[in-house]
Amino acid sequence: MTRGEHGISREDISPNALKVMYRLNGAGFEAYLVGGCVRDILMGHEPKDFDVATNATPEQIKGLFRNCRLIGRRFRLAHIVFGREVIEVATLRGHHSEEAEDETTPKAKATGKRDAHGQLVRDNVFGSIEEDAERRDFTFNAMYYSVADFTVKDFANGLEAIEKREVKLIGDPEVRYREDPVRMLRAVRFAVKLSMSLHPQTAAPIKPLANLLTNIPPARLFEETLKLFLSGKGEKTFMMLREYGLIAPLFPQIQPFLADDSCREMQFILKVLRNTDERINNAQRVTPAFLYAALLWYPLEERCQILQAESGLNAHDAFNIASGEVIGQQTKSIMIPKRFSTVMRDIWVLQQRLPKRFGRRAFQLLTHPKFRAAYDFLLVRGQIEGGELLELAQWWTHFQHAEGGKQKAMLNDLKRSEGSKGPRKRKRRPAKRAPDA
Repeated sequence: MTRGEHGISREDISPNALKVMYRLNGAGFEAYLVGGCVRDILMGHEPKDFDVATNATPEQIKGLFRNCRLIGRRFRLAHIVFGREVIEVATLRGHHSEEAEDETTPKAKATGKRDAHGQLVRDNVFGSIEEDAERRDFTFNAMYYSVADFTVKDFANGLEAIEKREVKLIGDPEVRYREDPVRMLRAVRFAVKLSMSLHPQTAAPIKPLANLLTNIPPARLFEETLKLFLSGKGEKTFMMLREYGLIAPLFPQIQPFLADDSCREMQFILKVLRNTDERINNAQRVTPAFLYAALLWYPLEERCQILQAESGLNAHDAFNIASGEVIGQQTKSIMIPKRFSTVMRDIWVLQQRLPKRFGRRAFQLLTHPKFRAAYDFLLVRGQIEGGELLELAQWWTHFQHAEGGKQKAMLNDLKRSEGSKGPRKRKRRPAKRAPDA
């Protein structure tokens, strides 16, 4: 497509991405803006980042840019750093060959390797722009913009997919999912993000192959779930993941709770996701810890009850053991960094402490660093479960915003209303007098 046909202007492109492409072109290499940024500009959206593809090898790229660092093992990438902005530059990929060849040109068929499931574990195979287009995942991501002649090369009818609003894989969907099972998650994410539907051939193999996600490193799936649920469309994304059987391999502990759309567990998760979407769309801060605490709350409650019934543990010990077990089990599927798992535990523990409001406890809880997160968590629980839980959440809503005198009055009213439920002070027994000599 010529400039008049696609309408992309250099004003739509990051100045740093333009600098990278101009320098690569000046050194005699091809350079193209590629992938989601081209798609987003054509759809009238503002790209989040800009990726460049070139026929220069990673080492050649590094030789041209002092602000370059090479990353990755599965496929070597160059990151060109401009302050907070990073332009990712990838060498054009080629098709795999059975035997690696010892060549240094971009055409080298080298270090491509698959595992027993057909998944690519090493992918440093360089090739031409045509081969690179065939290797890309979705049709609308195989469009290349050249700053040299201002054309867009559309190798897989990506513009047609945009017009039909369909997410369509390039090549045989089953083969492509086996190469990289994360493509199933990406298909769902793009469908929700771009308000598209999955092409029937793209959708058909997802349920049968969903279990392949268990072969993906947990650390990578953590990053992917952040993209899924912290995009501002987490609720719709969750429902689509569930529709295609992708919740079970990601969160095996919550799958048994999601049989019914109207059950409290499902409503709780959707409410938290809805609130998270609102915060993100209003440019408010969110933390993955809160989301993960919500997703795993009912498995935690169930495990705690089982430990108490089977082992005779008290509620406090059972809760602590269950917390560790639930987080430990989840990290087998999705790694949760300690900075988030620690906050999850704080939110959970405070659910046990928030009902205990007598004496100085209520004031001490207000000063806890994670009080606000725990209160928000309690509020959603109350809205879903109602009853005493909702009354407790409403009490904390009033208490935290009341003035000092009003807070003391609320505590006195609470003590009178609950009577014997409050903790009683033990009367000190009088000391025994020594017998008279």
